[in-house]
Amino acid sequence: MRGFFLCLLALGVFIAVSLVVLPSFVSSDWMRAELARQLSSATGSSIALNGPVRLSVVPHLAVVAEDVSLDAEGVTAKIGEIAGSVTFPSLWSDRLHVREVRLARPDITVRQTPDTTTDAAAETQGGGQTQAKAGDPLAVLVAFLERSAIDSISITEGTLRQEDAAGAAQVLTDLDLTLAVPDIDGELSLSAGAGVEGRRYEVTLTVSPLRPLLERKPAELSFSLEADPALSPGLAELKASGQVALNANGSYQIRGGKLLLGEEALGLDALFIPGSRPRFLADLNADRLDFSAFVEGSTAASSQSAGQTGQSETPTGSAGLEALAGFDADISANVAALTLGDISASDVALTATLKDGLLTTRLDHLGIDAGNVAANLVADIRDDEPTFQGRVVSKGLDISRLAALAGQSVPLAGTLTMDTGFAFRGLSASALRKTINVTGSASLRDATFTVPGFADPSASEVKARTLALKIDGLAKPLRLAGNLSWRGKSADVDLQVPIHDLLSAKSGAGEIPLKLDLRMKEATLALDGKAALAGSYAGKASFAAADLRSLLAWVGQGGADSVDQFAFNGNVNAGPEGVAFQKATISVNGVEGSGNGAVQLGVPLKISGALHFKELDLARLAGAPSAAQRSKAKGSGGASGSAPDVPLDLSSLRSIDASIKVDAEKLGYGRVFAGPVATTIAVSEGVASLDVPESPFYGGQVAASLRADASGSEPSIALKASISGASSAPLLTDLANFKHLEGALQAQFDIAGAGSTTGALKRSLAGSANVRFSDGAIRGIDVADVYNNLVGLMSSGFKQNENKATGFTELGASFVIENGVARTEDIKLIGPLVRMSGSGEANVPDDQLNFRLDPRVVASLQGQGADIATEGIGVPVMVEGSFAAPRIYPDLSGLLKNPDAALATLKKFGLPADKLRLDELLSGEGKKGAIRDIISGAIGKPPKDQDNELSIEEIIGGGAPESGEAPPTSAAGGEATPDVATEQPAPEVVQPSQQQQPQAEPSKQEGGTLGKLFEFLQ
Repeated sequence: MRGFFLCLLALGVFIAVSLVVLPSFVSSDWMRAELARQLSSATGSSIALNGPVRLSVVPHLAVVAEDVSLDAEGVTAKIGEIAGSVTFPSLWSDRLHVREVRLARPDITVRQTPDTTTDAAAETQGGGQTQAKAGDPLAVLVAFLERSAIDSISITEGTLRQEDAAGAAQVLTDLDLTLAVPDIDGELSLSAGAGVEGRRYEVTLTVSPLRPLLERKPAELSFSLEADPALSPGLAELKASGQVALNANGSYQIRGGKLLLGEEALGLDALFIPGSRPRFLADLNADRLDFSAFVEGSTAASSQSAGQTGQSETPTGSAGLEALAGFDADISANVAALTLGDISASDVALTATLKDGLLTTRLDHLGIDAGNVAANLVADIRDDEPTFQGRVVSKGLDISRLAALAGQSVPLAGTLTMDTGFAFRGLSASALRKTINVTGSASLRDATFTVPGFADPSASEVKARTLALKIDGLAKPLRLAGNLSWRGKSADVDLQVPIHDLLSAKSGAGEIPLKLDLRMKEATLALDGKAALAGSYAGKASFAAADLRSLLAWVGQGGADSVDQFAFNGNVNAGPEGVAFQKATISVNGVEGSGNGAVQLGVPLKISGALHFKELDLARLAGAPSAAQRSKAKGSGGASGSAPDVPLDLSSLRSIDASIKVDAEKLGYGRVFAGPVATTIAVSEGVASLDVPESPFYGGQVAASLRADASGSEPSIALKASISGASSAPLLTDLANFKHLEGALQAQFDIAGAGSTTGALKRSLAGSANVRFSDGAIRGIDVADVYNNLVGLMSSGFKQNENKATGFTELGASFVIENGVARTEDIKLIGPLVRMSGSGEANVPDDQLNFRLDPRVVASLQGQGADIATEGIGVPVMVEGSFAAPRIYPDLSGLLKNPDAALATLKKFGLPADKLRLDELLSGEGKKGAIRDIISGAIGKPPKDQDNELSIEEIIGGGAPESGEAPPTSAAGGEATPDVATEQPAPEVVQPSQQQQPQAEPSKQEGGTLGKLFEFLQ
């Protein structure tokens, strides 16, 4: 650049000389050649006048030369036109008055070459300053300006290229320059404008007066710089002023100056030392600066940039820093108080050193409220791509205020502490993503994240008591761990993400590995796979919730009212359109399955899959408690009667369409299971259907069709089933905890019900059932033994004994079910020793049985013989009470209603009727009155019923329960405890062909009313 300005000075001299000598030439061609030769010789450069040269003398002496070329050391120029003019009077005076020197359309190239000038830095080593050399151009310039007055030297539409030794060029386009030096003792003014890399710069410079500066004495300097677009948001203009002096070593120094950044002023002391490597030193200081305007401008610029998202990235490379490679600098800045919007910083100390293309900056201290930050940066700009490395250390910084410092607004509040090092190469965003590396740690305390989209303020805040970030280089995963709190619940979070993948182009393709471990009291979540910013994830996933219903309610969601416990573990592939899973295990309300499947998001959800279950309990899936839970409830003091009434919610069926293939080792409802079963569960329009093909079932087979309908106002369930050859004892135990019936079961059921709870469903059951048991027994009573031991029963009373049973070949009945009550009128039992018919009902909602069986027995235990006619006497068997603990007993009260038939029966079964004169007692003709009176006296009170007939409890046990007192049914805990039969041996039954043997002496223990009766009669 120095050579360029020397050539520019030589051209000015050329103009003045030409105006004097040009008229003496005769030939224009010879004139151009001779001028070019003489000017080249005078300036030490090569100047060619390639175009016409014109001369005018009115109103001033002027010359115009077109197509001029110049070639000097390090400088080449092609000038479209050079024009100059001088006043006539000045030609005969000792002071030449140059009206104008104008260069139009110059194209100037300045190349970096070794400079023979001694480096100014070397000249100033040791603290001394050398004197100006002989031939100092300033002395020549002073002499020239003393004899000259220059109104204007201008450049229009110029182009200036500055090339370094490697050939890289920095180009100034649309160069306009105007220099005016009318008097060396007056003011020098310079104004220039040029375009550099898309930005237009306008510079003005004044020095007043000029002579002191050229004589190395202080002069007043005023400088301004404007840029469009602005150099930085809010900074469109920069101004400097002060006293400038030109030192003997060629350096320029400003003392007591002022630097204006917008409206903010800083004190300025600066020194510029020209040379082969110019050096710039500056000290800036201020008591207070307010950069709020810059923050507001930065925010507006950020908004504008955000609005232009999607435009292609323009590579900037390192061109913006190339100018720094040509000089050295030392700059320090100290600001006592700095204001940026609502943020106040104190004791700001910044230093920057640039030497041989190596830039070192250091922020020693920046106090922001109660926190502070320090940083350093080293930038090597000598290579084509500059490299940067540095470190940032902070303590107690307010996050929101720190974001405001960067002109941003973030939905985060809290304090930040960090110690982080970084390094990267290049200036473009793509280069940054490819080369950046970061190490160190950061932590947040008492932070609050504000999540948009929630109307409830409590739902929009996520609080972090502690959140620590650890980075061991971008080649390794970033680790974020801490404790988060939302809506009153806390969670421990551990997240690992490779930042390099996050910053690289892979992030757009969905290839960001991550590991997440989230643990809270109510649930756990673990992810180990790859995610994309677009919202997809592929990898392992594990989730478990002890109470999913409560968890979803906590996050403001519903739709899983029937689900408590939920767990998932498997491989998933999730995206915006749905989720697919493979090799997964799923547990819903304790029902565990495994397999593959897919969920397509939408309304309704579309679910498909193939799952294997060891035990698929449809009751537990619908929200009913498990058998173990019911047993636990009873053991802890719960009712021993019917199952609790719990909600029955099938509403989730309305939101899904599903087709799930099921392979279950056991499939059923409650305690009743069949299996193995292979079938398909289908859900459509709120209706779920399940068809069970013929499958193993309690030693037999079952085929069933189950339909659950949630499309109406309340859920309904319909079941059709066909059973063949099933073992009834374990089936009835599991179905209703009924343990008093054995045999092979053949049955058909067609049942339906509706209700929002299990109790309502039971009360609505309707349909029909046909059952047939074969080769079985009724446990708790032996009907044949009852008839063959009536005498013993009448003396000792009846005790239900689970070890006794009434065997049968066939037992069948048909039921009509209405309101949960199954009624029958056609019970039929056929056995080797017993025949029975009967009727009754099973009340499912109330868990009660009420059946009456009318038996007939054979006359002899030795054979099956003819049935005994029981007309007029009948001793029916009653089955009453709960399913779990029914009371099964013979009703002996009929003996009193038909004394003749009873007497005949008693004689047949070996009772000594003649000796005891029972005929008189039973008929009421005896001396001691009727047997009714004797029994009344034996129990100490008259019969209580309105017909003066004794109840069965009074006859068997010696007294009935008091009014309102329920008869005993079971032991504590809910399970029936069978009464052990009395140890009193039953009297031996005398067969007709045998001689009657003496009866064993009756026991002295209490034998019930009939026992008292026999003692009284004896």
